Amino acid sequence: MLYLNTFKTWSIACRTYCRMGRLTLCLLVASAAIVSAETIPNSDVHELVRRSADKIVSDWNEAPNYSFVERDVVSKHDSQPSVKAFEVVMLDGSPYERLIAIDDRPLSATEQASEARKVRSELRKRERESEDSRSKRVSKYLKERHENGALLKGMVDAFAFSLAGAETVNNHDCWVLDAAPKPGYQPTSRETKVLAGMRGRMWVDKASGQWVRVQAEVFQTVNFYGFFAKVRPGTKFMLEQEPVADNLWLPKHFRTQVNASVLGFFNEDSVEDDTYTNYRPMSQALSQLGTQ
Repeated sequence: MLYLNTFKTWSIACRTYCRMGRLTLCLLVASAAIVSAETIPNSDVHELVRRSADKIVSDWNEAPNYSFVERDVVSKHDSQPSVKAFEVVMLDGSPYERLIAIDDRPLSATEQASEARKVRSELRKRERESEDSRSKRVSKYLKERHENGALLKGMVDAFAFSLAGAETVNNHDCWVLDAAPKPGYQPTSRETKVLAGMRGRMWVDKASGQWVRVQAEVFQTVNFYGFFAKVRPGTKFMLEQEPVADNLWLPKHFRTQVNASVLGFFNEDSVEDDTYTNYRPMSQALSQLGTQ
């Protein structure tokens, strides 16, 4: 719906990074984690965040060179969850999702043949498209990546970080950082507007400086397009990452719980839980698709 485009663009931006290794806007939520009294100088906390953000950007730039399997569990208004799994690959400059399972059931031979035809059809379409059409398709994808990069910068600028302690998460020894909006922070776009109403917590791997886990929660209502759409307290995000090759870290789990409304009447509440596995070089995935 048109009046939710801004919020959906912001929400999809979170998933977009997870789909092709793009930065998520997730940050932090105060949690009940028990942390040690171990400390680092407060003056170094912001530098730690800056360096970790630089690593995220570096991995983000490398991510399109890897395919992966994405399993999405989506439910809206407490309805029965929809469960689908896709293999995500890059085809001529932008992502393509090949359906591989529904409700955790592998596709039948007939369904697999149908998906194979869709892949071949999409390959022919992209091979035959005009230069103008290809430019528009790739530009749209690159525009999303650019916007997500701006969202990362906005996140670093929007929050004041403080050291909460140290904790072991997913077998990684981490610094634990809390974050809250800086007083007087002024969003630079509609997408970054929500940052003024968020707070949370991040776990940064001591050895690599990578984000192991990031949680965030909206603590005050954020309006989009005036009063047409609202994102309310209770909206939460959680991202977990892991090393997939050498020093490359990419998402393994992303969960979002959205509490939103339109015009005060339409309930847009939803929950999505996505996992990411089987990362491998894109050349291998494309070879199996028969493109090489």
